Amino acid sequence: MRRFAILVVGIGAVGAICATAMVTIRAEQHDVSRLDAQNPRMGGIHWARGQAPAARPNRSPNLIYHDGPVMNAGAYVEPIYWGAKWSDSTFVRDKRSGLTQFYSTIGGSNYAATNTEYTDSVGPVSDGVTLGPDHVDSSDAPTSGTQTSPILAEVCKVATSLVSDGYYPVYVDSPRGHSRFCAWHSVGTCPTGQTVQFAFFYNLDGDRGCDPEDTSGLHSQGLAALANVSGHELSEALTDPHLNAWFDANGEENADKCAWTFGTPLLTFSGPSKWKIQGNWSNRAYNNGKGYPNSGGLLGCIDGGNFR
Repeated sequence: MRRFAILVVGIGAVGAICATAMVTIRAEQHDVSRLDAQNPRMGGIHWARGQAPAARPNRSPNLIYHDGPVMNAGAYVEPIYWGAKWSDSTFVRDKRSGLTQFYSTIGGSNYAATNTEYTDSVGPVSDGVTLGPDHVDSSDAPTSGTQTSPILAEVCKVATSLVSDGYYPVYVDSPRGHSRFCAWHSVGTCPTGQTVQFAFFYNLDGDRGCDPEDTSGLHSQGLAALANVSGHELSEALTDPHLNAWFDANGEENADKCAWTFGTPLLTFSGPSKWKIQGNWSNRAYNNGKGYPNSGGLLGCIDGGNFR
């Protein structure tokens, strides 16, 4: 069942700041039966094409508010690139510079504004995104993304500004292999006591299951794939940062419900920079018969381009 749990996990030595720390992780219990049952759950899993578990039917496809916070002040982002290959220019290519452009131009965009209809007791989600420094850690990264605790520990060790509105995407150099998902997001507490939002991304070079099939020629395939799933996870971190705010009766968040469906061929951020990014679910659009259809044929996806 897709419910919520609070799990406490011990983290081994991962550097002085996170040595033998106990961290609390709240995570949405999506249907991840093929993952190690002993690991903390992750939220907003971006399943590879055709790999998402079948959703249980319910009377309304809309997202439901579960009383948790949203990111009213927007997100402060510090990307982390983990693994030896991130020191190899032939592997990096345009991925690091491209993601810098992605995060530095997405704030205030019409795409980011697709999240702002969702609110908490303070107010709506902000479309603001502020990019901090990025970091390269050339130590060995996990080859599997089935555990959240090593990713949280890496964030606690490497990030220079641990803040409540911080979002820390961790990009490893390992390919997806036989894993069924491309990325996920979660939330946890560092030994400093600071709660942070974080996310995990595989290396998606040549990965057909996680490829948005961007034919614009503006980006390498690997960068285009990472940008698409990065938009997905950032949107869900903004609208469901602690995994107890906005999701539907099946536990799906706003980006989950529009996964692998695209409205506008290329979305324009500031700069301008252009990206092929799937849309996000809008309760308002669905209620008014607007938006474009998701993979289930339901109108309600918006992307800030032709569909708002």
